[in-house]
Amino acid sequence: MSTKHPVHTLPVVQLDEIDRQIINILKVDGRMSYTDLAKEVGLSRVAVQSRVNTLIENGVIDRFTAIINPERIGINVSAFFNVEVEPKHLDEVATILSEDPLVTSLYHMTGPSKLHMHGLFKNNQEMEVFLKEKLYTLPGITSVDCQVLINRYRSTMGLRL
Repeated sequence: MSTKHPVHTLPVVQLDEIDRQIINILKVDGRMSYTDLAKEVGLSRVAVQSRVNTLIENGVIDRFTAIINPERIGINVSAFFNVEVEPKHLDEVATILSEDPLVTSLYHMTGPSKLHMHGLFKNNQEMEVFLKEKLYTLPGITSVDCQVLINRYRSTMGLRL
């Protein structure tokens, strides 16, 4: 069963310099109070709160979230996968993988690999079980290439403005 995902072109939201400052500050500390944020950008608390609410309503700020350090909770294997899938099974496989809690990101890519995926695992054994019992059993998988992260030099959350 293949489900088509409609392509939506969303209108571009114009950001002024204050919006950019607010976003950049919130990227560093999403829990900063409106009062402290207002001091940083030189506006009133009410004005900053209004701007943040507008950024949320316009979909510029998608959500606020906690970023967890996986190693601190016993998740020691970070792996990237290139998964080649027969085109007729692509949407089905993507839907199944996107619902798996071990998969942290999943992208449909150009080039020889159809899906690029990142997963976090407690150890190599958990990754092996995921490969054998989940990934390899999915319909239309023709090849899987896996690379395990050795050292993270940089990881950016959010976009540059």
